[in-house]
Amino acid sequence: MRDEGGESDDSAIWAPNNTQEWYAARDTAAALRDVLTAAGMQRDLPYLRADLNAFGHGFVELGRVSPETAERMAELLRLAISCPHDFRSEAEGRKR
Repeated sequence: MRDEGGESDDSAIWAPNNTQEWYAARDTAAALRDVLTAAGMQRDLPYLRADLNAFGHGFVELGRVSPETAERMAELLRLAISCPHDFRSEAEGRKR
């Protein structure tokens, strides 16, 4: 809507790419990209990207994938779940 002065009352002064939510989504998308690259899947998720919604909440969009890619991802997750070593605890320790 415009007020009588011709200015929009919805003017954007907020820069979404300077928020913690944006950096968290971007960093997570990059981490996922790195793991997918290490697994030889760098071309299999062409729509992978970080994004923000209209409310400023960060998201990682995986996009559409082929059935073969989905099966490969499922297999990687099955292997990760069955792995006796807890890499997540190790990664958390490095963050601190």
